[in-house]
Amino acid sequence: MENSEKLTNSKEVIAYIAERFPKCFTVEGEAKPLKIGIFQDLAECLNEDPKVSKTQLRTALRQYTSSWRYLHGVKAGVNRVDLDGNDCDVLEQEHVDHALKALEESKAKVRTRRKEQAIAKAAKEGEAKKTRAKTAKSSNTKPKTATIKKQPVETTRALNADEVIVGKNVQVNMGSGNMPATIVEINKDDVRVRLNNGLVMAVKTEHLRS
Repeated sequence: MENSEKLTNSKEVIAYIAERFPKCFTVEGEAKPLKIGIFQDLAECLNEDPKVSKTQLRTALRQYTSSWRYLHGVKAGVNRVDLDGNDCDVLEQEHVDHALKALEESKAKVRTRRKEQAIAKAAKEGEAKKTRAKTAKSSNTKPKTATIKKQPVETTRALNADEVIVGKNVQVNMGSGNMPATIVEINKDDVRVRLNNGLVMAVKTEHLRS
């Protein structure tokens, strides 16, 4: 990092201090436990550095020491190191216990978040599946066609000779259909009938139906 542009985030700050103090900080692998009061040492060494401010250093250091790889490195019997990588005090058990607890809590939060994400994803996929199924069902449903109700077919027959009598109710075949009527007079060549509408007309016997 040759230029003097100000760093913009904690990731860049950590990479920068790891470059400046490689025996103390690292950007990958298990990190070494830091000397208590390391912030003051950093602030003094980088006091005139235009790339980074004290606020950025404090935020980046907090992120660095709460990372899983740092917490994994906080073990019983391990020494803390200063900016030059020199061993300082041995880690106290309470600090080891605190790091272990912080690591477990952090991992638990990640597991919970991943579980919630998996449930949300499954729910979303389930809703999408229901929508696709509903759409497919709608597209496969054939429109109902109107059912034409068939009219019952009238079954009639020609009158027998002995059925042609005055007063008998008959059906008169009009060509396009039958009309109800009553025989009112019987002649030699035809029969006179009265339709239900009161009209009297003469018809041939063969046009009468029962």
